[in-house]
Amino acid sequence: MSSPDSPAAGGDVLAALGAHRIVPVVVVEGAADGARLADALVAGGLPVAEITLRTAGGVEAIRAVVAAQPDVVVGAGTVTRADQVDAVADAGARYVVSPGLSRAVVERCAEHGLPVLPGVASPTEIMAALDLGIDVVKLFPASVVGGPAAIKAFSAPFPGLRFVPTGGVNAGNLGEYLGLAPVLAVGGSWMVDKKLVDAGDWAEITRRTAEAVALAHPESKES
Repeated sequence: MSSPDSPAAGGDVLAALGAHRIVPVVVVEGAADGARLADALVAGGLPVAEITLRTAGGVEAIRAVVAAQPDVVVGAGTVTRADQVDAVADAGARYVVSPGLSRAVVERCAEHGLPVLPGVASPTEIMAALDLGIDVVKLFPASVVGGPAAIKAFSAPFPGLRFVPTGGVNAGNLGEYLGLAPVLAVGGSWMVDKKLVDAGDWAEITRRTAEAVALAHPESKES
């Protein structure tokens, strides 16, 4: 279990995600690509990453990012089982994201002191998340379940709930999501496209990341 002064302290992590407003959803094959990708994100002004467990090397990629870029707010995505929570906590992940709502995953995250963003797609799933003490959820897959309109509809009966919509979010609709008060941040993969990672095109990842940061913070361009 994380200590009270651990960097995994939930409030600090969620505040960081809310400040950056974008969570890159990353698929990498292992430690080397994970470290290089983190460098590219930092160069683009976005020290945040959700490294998914869709590949066998996901856990080692998290460990590599923690070692090489300790200031990056790195989390684990596609976590579907409690034993995976143990593995990513050991690797140094600072938060957990799941495609759905699992009581076992949420409870294991609580044991480790890790904030968790469970995936929801319906009022019933939202109520189950609230019952587990969750007040920030991942709307997934956002574009399939209604996009911004769904967030507006859900926010009426569930005031105070914050969303991180993921799935179908891109540079074209980013502003529409972030313009909604209940949206803490968005999750997306367009700036870290797997084809770019596989090609080692870190410069293009940095360029797309910088572009995404500018779109998410238009006030910075105006000041």
